[in-house]
Amino acid sequence: MSEYIVSARKYRPDSFETLIGQDTIAQTLKNSIIRGKLAHAYLFCGPRGVGKTTTARIFAKAINCANPSEDMEPCGKCESCISFQEGRSYCIHELDAASNNGVEDIKNLMDQVQIPPQVGKYSVYIIDEVHMLSTAAFNAFLKTLEEPPAHAIFILATTEKHKILPTILSRCQTYDFNRISIPDMVFNLRNIAAKEDVKIDDESLHVIAQKADGAMRDALTIFDQTVAFCGTDVKYEDVIRNLGVLDYDYSFALVEYFLAGDYGKALLTFDDILSKGFNALHFCAALSSHLRDLVVTKNGGLDSLLELPDSLKKRYVDQASRCSLKFLYDALGVTTACEAGYKQAVNPRLHIEFALMKLSFLMKAPQATAVAQATPSVPEVKEVAAAPKENVVKQDAQSQQETTPRPTRKRAAKTGSALSLNAILEEEESKKEEKKAPVVSDELPDDETILKAWKTIPEEFKTMNQIRLANTLENATVEIETAGDTKIVTFKVSNASQQKWIQENRLLTLEGNLQKKVGASRIRLEVGVIPMEDKEIQPYTDQEKATALMGKNGEVQNLIKDFGLETK
Repeated sequence: MSEYIVSARKYRPDSFETLIGQDTIAQTLKNSIIRGKLAHAYLFCGPRGVGKTTTARIFAKAINCANPSEDMEPCGKCESCISFQEGRSYCIHELDAASNNGVEDIKNLMDQVQIPPQVGKYSVYIIDEVHMLSTAAFNAFLKTLEEPPAHAIFILATTEKHKILPTILSRCQTYDFNRISIPDMVFNLRNIAAKEDVKIDDESLHVIAQKADGAMRDALTIFDQTVAFCGTDVKYEDVIRNLGVLDYDYSFALVEYFLAGDYGKALLTFDDILSKGFNALHFCAALSSHLRDLVVTKNGGLDSLLELPDSLKKRYVDQASRCSLKFLYDALGVTTACEAGYKQAVNPRLHIEFALMKLSFLMKAPQATAVAQATPSVPEVKEVAAAPKENVVKQDAQSQQETTPRPTRKRAAKTGSALSLNAILEEEESKKEEKKAPVVSDELPDDETILKAWKTIPEEFKTMNQIRLANTLENATVEIETAGDTKIVTFKVSNASQQKWIQENRLLTLEGNLQKKVGASRIRLEVGVIPMEDKEIQPYTDQEKATALMGKNGEVQNLIKDFGLETK
């Protein structure tokens, strides 16, 4: 049995040309070699699996190659290239900072740096996961990193750039690696599948690329896992079952149910998804992503934002043509809010089911509306028992009243035994249309009518249990003046705090209420404060209350004198 090598190692790039998704960085490094402007320290940053260490190895092999090509690709035939490929090169050194992160490890490296290379011009030191070095190790490394021997070049690789000391960053040329795009990953996976005699369709490759989340190494690992499960003939259904990915068909079907207003089928679909073991939060994310792709498809100029196989793009175009942009926008608002509140929900399943019901209410189904308009209303027939002769006259009179034509309302057609969702919505809208707005004229009302209407307002607030506001309005003094074709009603309250609160929170409501009661639109309401000189001084202490009582009632004053009482 031959030794098996995983695809991530077997098809690891060994030249700048085979490097995937990092064309700008590859060209910059090749130009620096051609022009002889090599820095003594490089820092490669980026997510996992995007080619940082691979690029460092290719760069180290290229600068030591004896016979590089015109565009500085390593030849692979000289002693330096062969020794590197066989793992016995003494001019390229790799150090794992995750397990060698102490000061002693750095001191050993500093001693090793002083030894010149046996083959080639440079000794290249590749330090992987450099952010794992301790602070003391970083400080010990500073001087050597800033002024190394002429033959030494350091290449530091990390996934967490923010953890590296600024003093280290300032001594390195920094290269930020990007996530590998889905088209690039699909192209590379297709080539590898052809070399391995694996038959796989583009939809399966897109699922693998999306699952890898921009990391080529992860994509190759998932590819190996898929081949191990499916064999050399890979089917899309087997891929999504093996990887636990939600099928596109679920999202397409759910949007159709939303357009039809059928929340029942939407809930049953969600239950089916949960029964198959899918994560509910991942379901929400998949639905949001699907709606986003529909929005992008709606605008023909955004095709570059769709990372989908051609077979799926046609389905998205078809469904997007039947969705309004407002519906998609509102639906995205519902799903994103559902995702945000999922972890705080006491009942997560109900939280998502409620979101699905809201999505079903966003848009009426054209089919249901057409049926409701086309179906005539059928009068209900009831069986009536035989009535005594003395009641016949009454029944005849009632039947004449009942057969009198009345204004009828269009009723939605029944679906089965219950009204459909769209029929309920039509019923609610028709009720809203029947509500008549109060008649408001442009005539100028008289002062007595305005005052009479004003006095009824505090009573309304009392019935709504807003006692303080009712008392404030009841105790307010009202002045009415005519300014041109408008009546200005000014009511004055006790203090400025009351004035400010009413002006900010209640003035417009009170003005509208007064206009409706009077039946005139040319009324403007203003709020003021009663002047200090007009305010009645209220007694506060017991003596003040007694003095006020004596002033109002002479008998009380005589009683105090007769008994010799003190008013303290």
